[in-house]
Amino acid sequence: MSTSPTLGLLLAGGLARRMGGGDKPLRTIAGRSILAHVIERLAPQCDGLVVNANGDPARFADYGLPVVADSVPDFAGPLAGILAGLDWMAAHRPESEWIVSVAADTPFIPDDLVARLHAAREAQNVPLACAASGGWTHPVIGLWPVRLRADLRHALTVEDERKIDRWTARHGCASAEWPLTPVDPFFNANKPEDLDEAERLFATLPPA
Repeated sequence: MSTSPTLGLLLAGGLARRMGGGDKPLRTIAGRSILAHVIERLAPQCDGLVVNANGDPARFADYGLPVVADSVPDFAGPLAGILAGLDWMAAHRPESEWIVSVAADTPFIPDDLVARLHAAREAQNVPLACAASGGWTHPVIGLWPVRLRADLRHALTVEDERKIDRWTARHGCASAEWPLTPVDPFFNANKPEDLDEAERLFATLPPA
């Protein structure tokens, strides 16, 4: 893992309209919640984890992690969750400089995510990095420095900016690419049928 202390931010604040509402990360795959799979893969790479979610935080109590809600109202999207995570880190982990954000409904997160994102942004000498697979970038899965949180707050609250890639383009964002085999590491469960597909994919993976 990179020597830069990095906090893991699990973005669970979406409205899950395509899943019929509720919390997608709490749906079950291979006998455990999707969130449990994400935590298992990301925790060894990070100096602590935080969940970003709105509403009653008690529904995540079983995981024993801090839960931070958006400070920007009206479900302003992933950027609001990232800002909430950066604000939490500035208040509670002032020694840390970096957050890695991950959608909390991506159960196949790679075990080299944090190290490779740091390597990508260092190689390109830019402050941000995001993941990619199969030629597609995944802006929600990225690396964020706490020093840009004031700029991000301004973009969200004054400019009403909601597009991650439009904001990251201002500062420079590297991309780290992963292969799609044996599974797409950034597969996410958006619809009920995606849960069935995730079950099938888990069955193809070798034992941990």
